[in-house]
Amino acid sequence: MDFELSPVEKDLREAVKGFARRELAAVAEKMDREEYFPSEVFRQAGSLGFLGASLPEENGGSGLGYLAQAVVLEELARVSPAFALTVGAHSNLCADNLARNGTPEQRKRYVAPLASGEKIGALGLTEPESGSDALSLRTKAEKRGNHYVLNGSKLFITNGPVADILLVYAKTDPARGSRGISAFIVEKEYAGFSVSRKLDKMGMRGSPTGELSLENVEVPAENLVGKENEGAKVVMSGLNVERAVLSAIPVGITEECLSLSLDYARQRRQFGAPIGSFQLIQEKLANMYAQALSSRLLLYHALDSVTRDKRRNRDASTALTYVSEASTRVALDAIQIFGGNGYMRDYPVERLMRDAKLLEIGAGTSEIRRLVVARELLGSLE
Repeated sequence: MDFELSPVEKDLREAVKGFARRELAAVAEKMDREEYFPSEVFRQAGSLGFLGASLPEENGGSGLGYLAQAVVLEELARVSPAFALTVGAHSNLCADNLARNGTPEQRKRYVAPLASGEKIGALGLTEPESGSDALSLRTKAEKRGNHYVLNGSKLFITNGPVADILLVYAKTDPARGSRGISAFIVEKEYAGFSVSRKLDKMGMRGSPTGELSLENVEVPAENLVGKENEGAKVVMSGLNVERAVLSAIPVGITEECLSLSLDYARQRRQFGAPIGSFQLIQEKLANMYAQALSSRLLLYHALDSVTRDKRRNRDASTALTYVSEASTRVALDAIQIFGGNGYMRDYPVERLMRDAKLLEIGAGTSEIRRLVVARELLGSLE
């Protein structure tokens, strides 16, 4: 087994790291304090190729695969998990999904501007009455001539307030349940589409999240993604990839918390000695390192798994469950090492801790992901 990045992936990591420490670090605190979305930094990320790492070259991407996409998210997350989340929702949930499932015409029209950062993408799945049970959605799409009419609402939509292009799921045959769902490309300019409200979050505050309203939104029939009533296949094929790739964000948080804690333990002195010389601090650091290392190995394994078989659920679900919970534990340990300073907003570990919690909830809660893993392990019990 080879856990080393390729030369191209190493170069990508260094490029993203430099960009994040130079451009993103300058606005990271403002993003958190003011719920500020740095649109110019986002466009810069696109111009540098960071938004299209896994996208086909013919559609403006780099064609490097999911590991490269994860490298981008990890380095961004070390500086701003919120910005990494926005990029993940844009590049993976929307652009990659369209690149895999869209027609050649759809890919040409929509994927290229997403790869360049000219347009911002989002995924519209979750609704007020459907969270963990995502396929029980109530938004409906009725075919009328050469277009569909969509009615409903979407909730907790990452990038929703700023998105130009959205991949939206709706029931085209409600009587068939999950087998009556279809996927559509919706542009923000379509009449009847609106942002009902922007949501005020505990963490990831620089990543805009909102509730969306669709009132008699006319969507051209050519914007149907995949076949009518087969949208569940699009959802499920993307869900495993989403969980694997987004696992890079908690890995980035964990690595940054460890790095900051090591620096602080060397510099902070108490009782006439660096606190890093105290055994209880050393124990925390050793445990943090073990979790960082195991998180990275699970991330790489999950990325390899979804590259080979996007229908395999357990590896991506296991990875995101472990790494998200580990990042929360490590962030809390970092605050403990920093002591009173760690509780202050002047130090980044406080922000990283609040940001970390989201990945135990998004992309399926930890509880749901454990059920996914167990059911796949058990197989049929009948």
